[in-house]
Amino acid sequence: MADHMQWANALSTRPSLEAAVAEVVQRTVSLLTAPADLGLVFISSAFASEYSRVLPLLAEKLSVPVLIGCSGGGVIGTGASGQTQELEAEAALSLTLAHLPGVDLQVFHVVAEDLPDLDSPPDAWIDLIDVEPSAKPQFILLSSAFSSGINDLLQGLDFAYPGSVIVGGQASAGGLGGRLALFCNDTLYRDGTVGLALSGNIVLETIVAQGCKPIGEPLQVTKADRNIILEIDEKVPLVVLRDLIASLSEKERMLAQHSLFVGVAMDEFKLSLQQGDFLIRSILGVDPAGGAIAIGDLVRPGQRLQFHLRDAQASADDLKFLLERYQQQGSPSAAAALMFSCVGRGEGLYGKPNFDSELFNSYLPAIPVGGFFCGGEIGPVGGRTFLHGYTSVFGICREMAGD
Repeated sequence: MADHMQWANALSTRPSLEAAVAEVVQRTVSLLTAPADLGLVFISSAFASEYSRVLPLLAEKLSVPVLIGCSGGGVIGTGASGQTQELEAEAALSLTLAHLPGVDLQVFHVVAEDLPDLDSPPDAWIDLIDVEPSAKPQFILLSSAFSSGINDLLQGLDFAYPGSVIVGGQASAGGLGGRLALFCNDTLYRDGTVGLALSGNIVLETIVAQGCKPIGEPLQVTKADRNIILEIDEKVPLVVLRDLIASLSEKERMLAQHSLFVGVAMDEFKLSLQQGDFLIRSILGVDPAGGAIAIGDLVRPGQRLQFHLRDAQASADDLKFLLERYQQQGSPSAAAALMFSCVGRGEGLYGKPNFDSELFNSYLPAIPVGGFFCGGEIGPVGGRTFLHGYTSVFGICREMAGD
């Protein structure tokens, strides 16, 4: 009988860390019929004073060759009822275990100072990660929110490992001045990025739900300087924007006052642009005199963009659209998913708990989901990897088809 990958997840809300660890280990181990090769642990910031005890407590109960994890403003996992739960602002611990035959695992921890500069050849990045591009690795990255050099790391990995899929998130502290934890095997780190490269018999597919809906039509940047849009369709950007807002419904106009974003098209050659083709970025400010608009990313002439609005309805519709598209692609059966959701989503956005995970489970039922609420989410748009905000990134794991 062929040995197949197996995944299991358990979530505990026991207020005692010992009890929570015992519960998640017992439940996940009992669900697997073969030894675990990988563990992923996510712990809520309610346990912040006890982060240093997590790995020793796990080591007492669990033997797993590779373990990564981090702290989050909330955690996501399978409760005792068998339902996926998103627990924000309360003590919770989520453990995912995976038995991965035919998969090579390589973990690493890098700090910003270790990163090659962006003019370096691919070899400098390959030496850092110690995995050959020919292995076609998939990456899971967990980084600290500050000075981790995550944007440079994403750019470097995209450059050195073309075609590799990268997902993950930034550990969140839950409150200002809160402490972060990154776990890597038996070590607790406070900064940098913990990464896992998976190669061999594993496919990682992504859904990156940025939670926005487009308004108006796609436009072209005709003049730009760094992150400042100086001309759109050869017109003053602010004038174009005012005309667009004037054409909206009353409800949309109200929304545009505080929830207006810009989507930058990632594929220069795609003719009909739709959701998922845009990288959503914040509007940082406008120059009332010259009418220029500054956004939270670099822009260049020739790029296409479209203004977007974000609210609970747009976020729900966007995730639904992407899940339907994923389902229509008829992917072979998924074994598990990892969910990296922004602390700005969840109950604060939807007014009720478990919204994104329930929607996900309605399209992909009965697979274990584990993850956390991030300070920034990592996932691809248009074939390149970015750090997002207000996004839910799902990494869907399965075996390779047809072998």
